[in-house]
Amino acid sequence: MESKKISPAWTLMALAISAFAIGSTEFISVGIMPLIVESFGVSLSTAGLTVSLYALGVTIGAPLLTLLTNRLNRKTLLIYIMLGFVIGNILAASAPNFTILLIGRIVTALSHGIFMAVSSVIAADVVEPNKRASAISIMFTGLTVATVTGVPLGTFIGQTFFWRGSFIFLIVLGLIGLISSILLVPNNLPLPLHTDYKGIWRILKQPQLLLIIIITALGYGATYPAYTYISEILHNNMSWSSSAIVVILIGYGFAVAVGNTLGGRFANKNPLSALIYMFGGLAIALFFLIFAMNSHYLGLIAVLLLGIFAFMNVPGLQLYMLQLSENYTPEDVSLASSLNISAFNIGIMFGSTMGGQAASANLLSLTPLIGIIMLVVGISLTFILKFKEQR
Repeated sequence: MESKKISPAWTLMALAISAFAIGSTEFISVGIMPLIVESFGVSLSTAGLTVSLYALGVTIGAPLLTLLTNRLNRKTLLIYIMLGFVIGNILAASAPNFTILLIGRIVTALSHGIFMAVSSVIAADVVEPNKRASAISIMFTGLTVATVTGVPLGTFIGQTFFWRGSFIFLIVLGLIGLISSILLVPNNLPLPLHTDYKGIWRILKQPQLLLIIIITALGYGATYPAYTYISEILHNNMSWSSSAIVVILIGYGFAVAVGNTLGGRFANKNPLSALIYMFGGLAIALFFLIFAMNSHYLGLIAVLLLGIFAFMNVPGLQLYMLQLSENYTPEDVSLASSLNISAFNIGIMFGSTMGGQAASANLLSLTPLIGIIMLVVGISLTFILKFKEQR
């Protein structure tokens, strides 16, 4: 197949498939953690390293590997990334001890970080300029839907059969993503300009770029104080059964896909203004969740509404980072993309940690409020950024 004949739609589909595989990986060990504890005889807190070290690997690996692979052909790089993803999960699936399991998780995390950074740029490159946010949203839809469908499915496999089966499931997804990249990604994608480690400082010393990184962490992370404990909220506060929660989470996944698609369309022309409205919508959804926290059916509506707004801001955040870096640090566009991917994961870690503090204090009903506070700060910073850009 000639690369010039590959439709952008097929390329975006390949990216979304790989994103689904990678998105299914980050939280897969949460559902099988008791089995990991039993299998290796480690404490629950030690088993938790399979999540925290993964997030750290994504945060650090995204910019570091972007620097190291800057001049590598983009399709070749994607193939290496998916090979690394498969190898990491093979290590995890076959781990004879907990240390090898952690090494496998770290290898996978490194693949995760650089994939999200590189694929965002590729998605924006293969379409017309006025469709860049929509293209990024298609790629990110694979990631966000995986969080609420791929993760539960992988967890179900691990709990029903054996915990290594969850990682075998991820290996299969990774192989599908690898084949998709080989067949559906063009060979002649443009290389980014040469950059080096000094690019990190060039990016961070630009006030606008630093602001969007902070805004990304706050705006994206605002969902996670509540989302991390959404199953507990549905069961303990809203009195839904375990079987019903599975169905609700699938519905939540569809809501995420709808919101992500709408977010891409809204952000195509003026992403910064669109972000203000989307952050506002997310704040309203979180406020409604507080109001409906102890209601059976109103609570269901609140959770689905949260799904629509939860990741709607993702395409706009990533697109605006690309636009700003093209204006202020054109030689560091890929690196800027990777730093914003790190910001997404910092938001996850911060939001989840804050939600965990509330949950441990038996204040689960206040988790949406934590997200609202994060959004208030994020919206304020977005107005400051908009003012700076209009000057």
